[in-house]
Amino acid sequence: MTDSIVVYITTPNEDEAVRIAKTLVEERLCGCVNIIKQIRSIYSWQGKIEDDSESLLIIKTKEGLFEPLLKRVKELHSYTVPEIIALPIIKGSKEYLNWLDEVTK
Repeated sequence: MTDSIVVYITTPNEDEAVRIAKTLVEERLCGCVNIIKQIRSIYSWQGKIEDDSESLLIIKTKEGLFEPLLKRVKELHSYTVPEIIALPIIKGSKEYLNWLDEVTK
């Protein structure tokens, strides 16, 4: 087990995804962000079933940076309740995980 995590965040569009991703990397809250520019999300919101196009951020960071990352994303995100979920990285390439440790705070 490592102290590295992957964080998923959806955004309403690619422009917002890029803005958030660049900020998080520049502020060293994560090492890398992949953007999947068009996904289809079906979800329940305020009693209705919604069907929207969104972009997905896949963020690699350390568990100790989750709370500052969460706070920063909430400042930057346009949604009232953005999806911000973290999953542990159980195993990974030693070289990649060392790099991730070097480039984050």
